[in-house]
Parts: sequence; structure tokens; C-alpha cells
Amino acid sequence: MTNETLSPARIEEIRTRVAELLPAVRADLEALTRIPSVSLDAFDQTHVEASAEATAALLRAEGLDVEIVREGGRPAVIGHIDGPEGAPTVMLYAHHDVQPPGDDADWDSPAFEPTERDGRLYGRGAADDKAGIMAHVAALRAHSGELPVGVTVFVEGEEEIGSNSLATILERHGDKLAADAIVLADSMNWDIGTPALTTTLRGLVRAVVTVRTLDHGVHSGMFGGPVPDAVTALVRLLATLHDEAGDVAVAGLSAGTASDLDYSEARLREESGLLDGVSLIGTGGILDRQWTKPSLTVIGLDVPSVARSSNTLVPSASAKISMRIAPDQDPSRAYELLAEHLRANVPWGAHLAIELDDEGQGFSADAQGPVYDEARAAFTDAWGREPVDIGVGGSIPFVAAFAEKFPEAGILVTGVEDPDTRAHGANESLHLGEFERVCVAEAILLARLGAMPR
Repeated sequence: MTNETLSPARIEEIRTRVAELLPAVRADLEALTRIPSVSLDAFDQTHVEASAEATAALLRAEGLDVEIVREGGRPAVIGHIDGPEGAPTVMLYAHHDVQPPGDDADWDSPAFEPTERDGRLYGRGAADDKAGIMAHVAALRAHSGELPVGVTVFVEGEEEIGSNSLATILERHGDKLAADAIVLADSMNWDIGTPALTTTLRGLVRAVVTVRTLDHGVHSGMFGGPVPDAVTALVRLLATLHDEAGDVAVAGLSAGTASDLDYSEARLREESGLLDGVSLIGTGGILDRQWTKPSLTVIGLDVPSVARSSNTLVPSASAKISMRIAPDQDPSRAYELLAEHLRANVPWGAHLAIELDDEGQGFSADAQGPVYDEARAAFTDAWGREPVDIGVGGSIPFVAAFAEKFPEAGILVTGVEDPDTRAHGANESLHLGEFERVCVAEAILLARLGAMPR
């Protein structure tokens, strides 16, 4: 399909309609952002319930039949409205749970009080992913009373903690979610002013590694020298996970090649906040290292803190390892390779325990066909320039789950974020100009899909 599917007048009509709707859409987004819907167990889950209810109310107001489902996890919202006879059905995905805010002192304004500064709306969840919810609502409102397609909206409530009940939801409610096209609004665009379709995602393996050298702590002066402590043994073990160049040293892992896009070291340094004098690690293209090659990070340590340390040989120490794997790598096999490496390299005969914490399948799309053609055309209409295909180094395991459940559907991984969003970090924000273009693109996409030959 080409840009001729819709007339320029119709495209401009949708653009104007979205602009008129945007103040109310933003107000509803701010209201959602004020709900601290952190899905981790340590936080008050009544807020997650409130977030689900608020999302359900927004969808009911647009005429959808809505239910809140709970399949052993956090509440998810499913809404549906029929389209014209014979029209395709589009499923729109987002999630209403958010990451913890972290230390209040790191925020320039309160995490759950949305605040505009310099054209950006700051707040936890303002981008990831409550803006995704509101982009779907904006598209519905743009076609209010005359939807060109059937629409199912699925808003998950536990994406930030691994979507553990998603498999059950897909099994028990899959008939309600079946669609010809699926829009998963939980990714990012290439840059402000440059839209993107995410066509690859790395998979994920998280593991907890524990090293033991003693059955109890002993005086570091009296026994230090011949007797190894667990912290030093753990540090030496973790150091084997990378070679001298910084590449992952676990043998047998897959690697791929990323999209051929211009991405400089200077841009990476600016976007990541890399300190002056700190070198990049690894070999190969920067985007290969970020999107299609494995990476390995120590994300947590259970060792005595500096403030509470004593002159003691520590008997046991643990680390949590986060390994991102190539989009086509089997995560179970990757975990086996990681475990084999750790067992082969544990020093001094220290006792080793390895526990799989979580794993997720990567995603690689064959981004061709009519649905992708119409998506690219809609992005071009909204931004005035063609989108690029990107990979994302992070993992969104639910994308693979949808691809497996609905193999005939065109899966479009889109998003409202940009390189300055800082999702999951302090001062998360949404670029309001980009958000408007996202809303326009999705509204145009529904119209384009509805205009396709039956």
C-alpha cells in the first residue's frame, strides 16, 4: 500500500482533530500519571487497582465493552468495540503499571506530580507507558462514532515485573485479543523528529550467583592470607565474564548485525551520560553491541556495605547478573552457557550456587507486508519523514508471546519514548510534540488499515 490509500484532505482532517483533542488527552494522561501504580510487591497494590479502574473508565467512555481480568497477577484491562462489517480488527497494547520512583532527591519535581518543563512532561509513567495508553485513547477519540476498524485494547498491569500472568491471559482470553494487526506501544523512536518501528529486541536472562568459602565469618587479620573470602572469590569470578576488550566471554552465545544507521560515539556518550575519559567496551559496531550482540551486567550485590563492614573474612557473597542476548538466541540455552562458564571459572574451589531468576525471549520481525506498509505510511504522514527500522537493546518478552500466539497478525512495535525520556530513571519525561505526532500516526494508521481492500 502507498500514501494514496487516504486522501491528503482526510489525513489533514485527522491531524486537525487530534490537535483539538490534545488538551483533554493530556489532562487524562496527567491524571493517570498521578496514580503511583508501581507493581512491585513492596508497594501498595491498591494504586495498581486504581490505575486499572481509571484505564477501564477511559475506554468505557469511548464506547468499548470493558472488563478487568486478574489471572493470578495484577489487573489487566481488556476492551473491545466492533468496526464496520468485514473490517480488520486491530489490537492496541500498553501497560498501566510503572517502575518505582527511586530516591525523591534525584527528581527535579515530584515523581507522581506531572510537571511541564521546556516542552516535556516529567513524571513516573508519563512516558512508560501511560502515554501509550493515552495514544490509543486519542486514536479512538479521533474516530469517535465512526471507527474504520474493529479495535481491541489490552492494557497490562504487570509489564514492569515480568508479565508473569500474560501466558495465562493469552490462554484464557486469547479469543478476545485475536486481531489482524497488533500495535504494541512500549518502545521508542529513533530521535525527536524521526519515527521508528522496532523490528528487533534482545532477549533476557537474569541469574543470581552465590559463592561460599567459609561456614562462618572469621577475623581477617588472623586468617587472611591462606584463607579466601567469598567477596574476593566472587569478584574474581565476575571478572571472567568479559574479555580484555569488554566483550562477553561466555562461549557459544549468538550474535547478529544491527540495522545500518548512523549512530556516533559522541551521540552514545551524550545519551548515556558516559563520563569523560571512560572508554566504550566491546568490539564491532556500536548498534551491534547495543541491539544484536550479548551484553552482561552485574546489577546487584549482596555483600557487606562499606558503612557496616568489619575486619572479617566474609563467608558468602551473591551477585545478580543481567544478560541480554541476541534476538534469535534461545534464553534457556543462553542460561546453560552462562552456568557452564561460571562453574568452569569459579576460583579456589569455592562453592558455587546459580539460580535462574528470570528469562525472556527476544524478537525479530520480518517487517514486510501490507500492515507494515500502512504503518510506515502513517508515520510518514504524521512526521513528514519516513520511519527507520531500529532494534532495541532492552527486552520486552511479551512481544515474542504475542508473536507466538498470533502468528498471522502484523505486529507493530511502536512507542512514545525518545533518547531523552529516561524511562525507569529519575526525571522520566515525555516530549509533548512527539506525543502529538504519535497520536496522529496511530489515528491515521487505523484509517489506513480500515481503507485496505477487504
